Amino acid sequence: MTQGPLTTEAGAPVADNQNSETAGVGGPVLVQDQLLLEKLAHFNRERIPERVVHARGAGAYGTFTVTADVTRYTRAAFLSEVGKETETFLRFSTVAGNLGSADAVRDPRGWALKFYTEEGNYDLVGNNTPVFFIKDAIKFPDFIHTQKRDPYTGSQEADNVWDFWGLSPESTHQVTWLFGDRGIPASYRHMDGFGSHTFQWNNEAGEVFWVKYHFKTDQGIRNLTQEEADRLAGQDPDSHQRDLRESIERGDFPSWTVYVQIMPAAEAAAYRFNPFDLTKVWPHADYPRIEIGRLELNRNPENVFAEVEQSVFSPAHFVPGIGPSPDKMLQGRLFAYGDAHRYRVGINADHLPVNRPHATEARTHGRDGFLYDGRHKGAKNYEPNSFGGPAETGRALWSAVPVTGATGDHPAAVHAEDDDFVQAGNLYRLMSEGERERLVGNLAGFIAKVSRDDIAERAIGNFRRADDDFGKRLEAAVQALRG
Repeated sequence: MTQGPLTTEAGAPVADNQNSETAGVGGPVLVQDQLLLEKLAHFNRERIPERVVHARGAGAYGTFTVTADVTRYTRAAFLSEVGKETETFLRFSTVAGNLGSADAVRDPRGWALKFYTEEGNYDLVGNNTPVFFIKDAIKFPDFIHTQKRDPYTGSQEADNVWDFWGLSPESTHQVTWLFGDRGIPASYRHMDGFGSHTFQWNNEAGEVFWVKYHFKTDQGIRNLTQEEADRLAGQDPDSHQRDLRESIERGDFPSWTVYVQIMPAAEAAAYRFNPFDLTKVWPHADYPRIEIGRLELNRNPENVFAEVEQSVFSPAHFVPGIGPSPDKMLQGRLFAYGDAHRYRVGINADHLPVNRPHATEARTHGRDGFLYDGRHKGAKNYEPNSFGGPAETGRALWSAVPVTGATGDHPAAVHAEDDDFVQAGNLYRLMSEGERERLVGNLAGFIAKVSRDDIAERAIGNFRRADDDFGKRLEAAVQALRG
């Protein structure tokens, strides 16, 4: 099917796209060949800065369907009735690798989900693990620096990784997850997703509930061993991206059953763990999972750059009935994610098709800047105004929570069973003997690369504090590898 003649960016037809214009046969190229200059200039600018973290990713559109009545907990319109459907876009990613890295690596997987709701876009930005390495955003740049390339060697260094983890015992729980069997998912379809953070839900009466999200894969959990992953990463660096795209192309739509854990706000202060600590889970015995919906991915992006690389997600994108919690990692991300996208994609990133609301219209007084499309035409650009412009509603998206005390650099309040090691130990003791052997082997293989004994010993000590058997077995395995 013909689509008309090839044109320049300005729409003029192109006569010759094979030969640049020269001064005679064999002569130098002329600066007046604007097609050549336009193509080269555009080519030089086809990439935007890659994400500092989560650079390597894949995405797909889908549908979220409500399966249970949750109106007693939240007034969010997209959750207002059983059977209601909302369009979504989900971007999966690895965390530490760059844009050209392989998919099959030991790394957490990002889980960035955009709900295109009638009250605006709601972004839920989590991981495939329910916890994280640190509990305060002020440590995040330092943590990521240890995972990235060393400024002197230009490579990731085991010394840096284990020096930081050993000096940050709060990381013990997540590291135990990461080096266990689920540290390398076999595909994006065969892993769970989590909101990870604690969020606020509030209902029509203004009652507040603290909430954690769980997305349980309907395909079943499948993982790769380290040996399988090493082989696959070398043979097919795009393995996970290809698997997701091809499964949707053949109509095998991946899906997840969606659950929440719900804690009445009044129970948070006396709960045995700090409920806003990202390095902790809420045991299901305390707060059982409640099924609320089903997520299905059923449409591939048509252009990876436009819809995956330029997609932006921010934990600050809430809708009425949903809001933040005092989780200090979440609080930092409320700023950092939006700021990263304004730098990477531009101040008008939210105007792009993948990012703008699909079920409603964004009505703001922001104007101009890179990529501005003139959508506001001649409307006034201030508020309040008397020319019919959009105005405030007077009703906050989330409910207020009480705060007391003096400002300062405070650590979080300590709860009765707060400890950096107890949940890591519980996770270890839940594992089968085979899982423990693989966990110890995976950890030992990495710790054995550390050049300094004190760094290795401190790292092992954290796992010993989680479980004595865990520490003893890991120490013996490291010693065997180090000779």
